[in-house]
This record gives sequence, C-alpha cells and structure tokens, in this order.
Amino acid sequence: MAARVACASIAPTAKHTATVIFLHGLGDTGDGWCQEFRSRAQHPWIKYIFPHAPTQPVSLNMGMNMPSWFDIKGLSPDAPQDEVGLKKSSDLLRSIIDEEAKSIPSERIVIGGFSQGGAVAIYTSLTSDIKLGGLLAFSTWLPLHTKVMDIVKDANKKVPTLQCHGDIDPMVPFTWGKMTAMLLKQLNPEHEMCKLSGVMHSSSPEEMEQCRKFLLKSLPSQ
Repeated sequence: MAARVACASIAPTAKHTATVIFLHGLGDTGDGWCQEFRSRAQHPWIKYIFPHAPTQPVSLNMGMNMPSWFDIKGLSPDAPQDEVGLKKSSDLLRSIIDEEAKSIPSERIVIGGFSQGGAVAIYTSLTSDIKLGGLLAFSTWLPLHTKVMDIVKDANKKVPTLQCHGDIDPMVPFTWGKMTAMLLKQLNPEHEMCKLSGVMHSSSPEEMEQCRKFLLKSLPSQ
C-alpha cells in the first residue's frame, strides 16, 4: 500500500487475487465506505482499500478545512475547476494502483468513488496507461469535461463501468449524472448507468447490490 496516504482497508479472507480502491466524497473519510463494502459487497478474494483525502481549504464551504480530494469552487457546470488538485489526487490514486500491481495484474484492480472521489476515479481511468479491471462511479460527474476528451488514453476505453446516481440528488443533480453517462458511453461501450429511484446524495442497498454483482462479474474468483 502506498505509504503517503492513510487508508481504511478490508483484508481478503482467501487468496488475494483482486483489489478494489474506492475514494470517498467531500468532507468524509474512507471509514464509512469500508463498513458499507464489508456489509454489502465483500468477496473473500478481494482486498478493499479506502484512502482518506487530505484536509485542505474548500472554496465552496467558505474556505473551511475539510477532507477533500481537490478544491470545489462552485456547483455549476461552468464553474472554475481545480485541475491541479484533481491531478494531484489522481497521481495519489495511481500510486496505490502501482503498489497493488506489484502483486496482482492491473486488470484485477477496480477503482471507484463516491461524488468527489468518483470524479477522481473517472479522470484516472480515462487518462491512465494502465489497463484496469473496472470502474465504479457513484453519485458523481466527469471532471474537466471540456478538456478530458482530448487527453483520453486507449487503455481503459472498454473498461467495465458501473455508474449509479440517485434521481433526487440535491448535491450532484441527476442531470449531471446523465450528461456524464452520455459522454462516457461515447467512449466506452461497456458503460452501464443505473438510476436509483428516490435516492438522494447517498448510497443505497440497491446500489450496493449492483456493486456486489459488478465486482463478482469483473473480478471473478480465481
């Protein structure tokens, strides 16, 4: 595991043949998602890693310090974006991927995240030269949407992708999720979008069941 980031984790209970790396949302830590996966989407051959974001000022919250993968300056699609911070967190995620790929094939690694963490995971998947095993994108959006299509690499253009989004999400509107899905489907025929009826900006049992099945299919037992 990369030494420069603190993480919650779930150790495999059988021979380790796959890894999931999942990034939490703004103001959170990896601990809650660790518990969620332990309860609803754990497979014995998979190691689960839940990095904790660094604490830093967030413009959207009047510059208050909180766990954040990058600065958020506004909630509109045309708001300025923290490209430097996004890339820094993407590099951190890549370092964890690289560490795991020392012991298992990179195609046996799924990355993902919720909200802000999902944005980092999407960006990393699209811009990485390392072929991954899958992408989980929960209640999130495509960052740098006006630029990212110009820097997409070929490695993960067909990576299995599960995107889930609540249809009454007040923080990251479902319309953003639909626009993200539309753009990603142009690149990736293996992209699947799941609408979560009556779900706000949170996880749900339906989402985690979809996740459990996705991991079973993308990272089957060996």
